[in-house]
Amino acid sequence: MPKYQASTKRYALAAASLMLLTLVAVAGRAQEQDTYSRPRRATAVPSPTREGGPARGAPQKGAPRGEEVDEDDVVRIETQLVSVPAVVTDRTGRPLTGLTASDFQVFEDGRPQKIANFATTEAPFEVALLLDTSGSTREDVGLIRRAALAFVEALRPGDRVAILAFNTKKEGSDSLATVELKAPLTDDREELRESLFDIGASNGTPFYDGLEKVALTVFRDRAGEDLRGRRALVALTDGVDSTSESDFEDARAVLKRAGLAAYFIQVNTEDYVEGGLMQACQDGGGLRLSSTQLQRYRRLIAPGADAEDFSNFCRMGPFERMHANRTLYDAARREMDTLARDSGGKSFPIASLRDACGALRQVAEELGRQYSLSYYPTNKARDGTYRAISVQVRGARDARVRAREGYQAPKG
Repeated sequence: MPKYQASTKRYALAAASLMLLTLVAVAGRAQEQDTYSRPRRATAVPSPTREGGPARGAPQKGAPRGEEVDEDDVVRIETQLVSVPAVVTDRTGRPLTGLTASDFQVFEDGRPQKIANFATTEAPFEVALLLDTSGSTREDVGLIRRAALAFVEALRPGDRVAILAFNTKKEGSDSLATVELKAPLTDDREELRESLFDIGASNGTPFYDGLEKVALTVFRDRAGEDLRGRRALVALTDGVDSTSESDFEDARAVLKRAGLAAYFIQVNTEDYVEGGLMQACQDGGGLRLSSTQLQRYRRLIAPGADAEDFSNFCRMGPFERMHANRTLYDAARREMDTLARDSGGKSFPIASLRDACGALRQVAEELGRQYSLSYYPTNKARDGTYRAISVQVRGARDARVRAREGYQAPKG
């Protein structure tokens, strides 16, 4: 969607919340249950013991709870729980439901791992729905609203949803595109419907800032045991950022730490935007980009160019602007595909907003058939290396599994 706007102010990142990842259960508290309690609507397997400790499955007084490891996390405890969302289909794409923990095999760097927790497809989900309304007409906003309403209605009782959208606010002489949290996580369908009627168009796309807000605000708190591996980001967008102060790698790192499955409904607005940009420059207008994004685009398009040459998009020639626009869209699609692949999510390309309803319903259906596996890695080395994950289904040669591809081990 067109991005005609000045720079946003960078959100005050709630960096301190990330320190919650290092909480350790207080030693000495008597426990009359397994180290991991049984999650709601999920099966649990006792966690592995430390060397020289009590027998497996025996209750341990003062034992530290396993802490979940999201990608890039560093946690100061001896056992880390790695969560792995997974969707299983046959070779025709039909979902395979009714599987149990014993049906799965999990491998880390090719080595088999013991499944510690397993959530079935019946476990609840928490979803952040990010709506890109930048440059939208009244008709576009209506289509986005109807698609989002259909998505909310397609979820199951117990699933919770948060709604975020872009909005334009006046600040001094500038109109700033911001990311607004329209509704926090809730299963109140009426509250969600009301929040969707409050969305409007924005003049700018703070897409990366939106991704960070999902991770740092909506999913600020650590997931409960029944929600490990059951949280997701769903974004309806073309993915072309124009006004964020953060960049793609910042947003990617934050999403990895949050451990979200990322789904993108990729709207194709390339031709529409290209025509609008050309006309805007001819009429004396121009593409309003943040200085951060202008220089990022320079690095993508012409890394050897002088920074001054990218201080104003309309100073570039028409063919240069066309090439720049196409390069940015190609980069946006690659970035969304990367985020989906990182997390075990998926991208759904659509030709126009009229296809958004169907695509969002597909995402809702997929979330409802996702399994969640977790394990304590046999590799205890705190070396900060990347660990590749693969998931297989026993005795099902034709099964197709899409799951989280890996994580960054703690270091130090």
